Amino acid sequence: MNIIDSIKTSVITPIHPAGIPFIAIFFVFTVIVGWLWSPLYFVGLVLTVWCVYFFRNPDRITPVLSGANKNNLIISPADGRVIEISKVTPDQELGLPDGNWTRVCIFMNVFDVHVNRSPMSGQITYKNYIPGAFFNASLDKASSDNERLILGMDTENGKKIAFVQIAGLVARRIICDVDIGSDLKAGDMFGLIRFGSRVDVYFPSEASTMVLVGQKMIAGETIVADFTKSSKSVKRNIDEK
Repeated sequence: MNIIDSIKTSVITPIHPAGIPFIAIFFVFTVIVGWLWSPLYFVGLVLTVWCVYFFRNPDRITPVLSGANKNNLIISPADGRVIEISKVTPDQELGLPDGNWTRVCIFMNVFDVHVNRSPMSGQITYKNYIPGAFFNASLDKASSDNERLILGMDTENGKKIAFVQIAGLVARRIICDVDIGSDLKAGDMFGLIRFGSRVDVYFPSEASTMVLVGQKMIAGETIVADFTKSSKSVKRNIDEK
């Protein structure tokens, strides 16, 4: 689907409430500049349509396993592309215990859906906002230097995971609608980042990673990892760190 088709589709796609004030501002801007000089109506219209497109919030169908394994999938928290898959020792700021952890980094450009969704079902047990810089979110140092908001979850399958909203070069606002004690189902919306950014997800390395660097992700739908599969049974492009 090309960008024009996506814009047409977004006309009938729900809009995230955080976008309504911006759409209103762009609309008023269009009226004012168009009144001053009619050719500027087109400029304002393009900006307004782009704003509607950016804040689109399409419905998603979250995959689940059946029976006792139904809570063992880790789902992508963001639209975008995988820019890194690595074995890491979690920093103290993440609130995760020592052990073997995998980090999957997903970069969202300004044309991706920016609504973030919960990777698993569980309860938020940790929340940590860290002020920082606004480097390009695709850079590795963004995970440690940029403004970010960390959420830790005790999942329904008894595991711990963490997911991190990271501001980028253009993104200057992290929106998180949940707090410690919030219960989420896999695929539930928990926040949004404006305008172009990144989300990292950390999970125990015992789960088998099901994605590759460069793969396109769909929030609430793409399976990132699976706890029902041995991590040793599936070879993936993971850099040891």
